[in-house]
Amino acid sequence: MKIKIICVGKTKQKFIEAGIAEYKKRLQTFAKIETIILPDVKLTSSNNIDIVKKQESEIIRKHIKNYEVKVALDENGKSLTSKKFADFFVDQMNFGKDIAFFIGGVYGFEKEILNSMDMNLSFSRFTFTHQMIRLILFEQIYRAFTIIKGKRYHY
Repeated sequence: MKIKIICVGKTKQKFIEAGIAEYKKRLQTFAKIETIILPDVKLTSSNNIDIVKKQESEIIRKHIKNYEVKVALDENGKSLTSKKFADFFVDQMNFGKDIAFFIGGVYGFEKEILNSMDMNLSFSRFTFTHQMIRLILFEQIYRAFTIIKGKRYHY
């Protein structure tokens, strides 16, 4: 299984980068992980949030592949338990599908992007920074695979 994590904007905090690197290393035994960092669009005096989201959406669209299961991380998405998230991975493995997770920029996604996804997923009713959610996603993917493999990490 191949998993892509497609993010808008660079991670600036060293502790987040270190955490992602740790979980990425742990995940190597379970799946091939690819991280794609897309440029973010800055809010300026000549544009607004809607323009930023539209321009970022144009960049994101270039990375949407129909042969992958497309999942957007969105605060209004579906909530799963860690065990249900693991079941999601099992289902995709059974169908031989690869997964692409999309993490938007500071202002989130344009509606058309969310509508083009196979699933919109929320990790909490709390709001996290678009950079922090990357680390949480990596940890939850790792947790899902430890559940699937019966490792003690989850318990």
